[in-house]
Amino acid sequence: MATPNVEQGIDEYLRKRLMPVEGAIPHLPGIEMYGNSIPAGTVGGDLFEYINFQQRYDIDARIARAQKLANQYLETQPAGTPPRNSVDDHVDWLRMHPGFTPEMEKNYRWARSSEQVRVAEDLHELGNMAGVLLVDAEGHGLISAKIASTVHDTFQAVMLADLDRYGRTTPDMFERLNLRLAQSVTARNALGWSEMEFAREIATMLYGEVHPYGYFRFVNFGHPPPLVYSAEFGRFVEIKENMVQFLALGLQIPADHPDRAKYQSLNFRKRRVNSSDVAEITLMMPGDILFLYTDGVYDGYDLDARSRLEGVMRECHRKSAKEICQALLEEAVREDERLREAGEADRIDDKTVFIIKRSGQ
Repeated sequence: MATPNVEQGIDEYLRKRLMPVEGAIPHLPGIEMYGNSIPAGTVGGDLFEYINFQQRYDIDARIARAQKLANQYLETQPAGTPPRNSVDDHVDWLRMHPGFTPEMEKNYRWARSSEQVRVAEDLHELGNMAGVLLVDAEGHGLISAKIASTVHDTFQAVMLADLDRYGRTTPDMFERLNLRLAQSVTARNALGWSEMEFAREIATMLYGEVHPYGYFRFVNFGHPPPLVYSAEFGRFVEIKENMVQFLALGLQIPADHPDRAKYQSLNFRKRRVNSSDVAEITLMMPGDILFLYTDGVYDGYDLDARSRLEGVMRECHRKSAKEICQALLEEAVREDERLREAGEADRIDDKTVFIIKRSGQ
């Protein structure tokens, strides 16, 4: 019997790991979603992922742990025993300092316990939403795929840290991700930067969280802004909400970051990302569609391209999210053919479409 070949090329490996499986699609009340990518070559720099919180994490077990800690943090540590948790450890440290009083311990224990009560509440809310991650690394070859993979892996690590600490995503996790792609001035970047090269590893990123019935909150680092298709008006509609957009990942360090002098930055951002920078979009009516994409589909500026995509959307908006996604990608591939015929094949890029549709439920 023939032995299966377990070896595969690095490009095939990266292509597979940058593409989610349909089994990971979250199911939310009143929402359909579907995404797909077409690389410009054998592998590309586009990445998208469903963050199915219920499938990826054991929400119930995390809630139970937070509730247990909320109770344990209030309990005085038994004399002569080692610290049971971080609260006991900090109380031991407090006791070694002059001026310590039992009231200080009581207040500290209550504050840390209340944090865990909030973690449990936020985790419960997390179980009723889904995340969407889109990344577009500059270029469309093996190096771009490696950059996108680095963003993906870092994102998953900082997500775990936030869920452990807060039970939700926070703006700070995006600053940690941003710093990961910044160029160090004291050491070679882990992505392979050399002092003899002047190119940066650049990636745009949009991460959002979808709530039941079409409420979408997101943060944007250099990515083309979402489009909203109105089923009622039969066209893309202008988004009136404030759409904050930062530079692509790694290009700009906040001025108050303690390590700012250790990284190259185009300039220093005045402040860190905070909750006011999280944009919000609501799909008001059944049939409304949120259209996320990378610049291989639409760069966010070309009015002719927007008009063509709007026409496709008008023809197929009543179909499923999967069928709408496929139709938009097919239009992008037709545009590739027009570019080849015009001798502009160098403009062809990786293509990703992600559709979030409010259903009639």
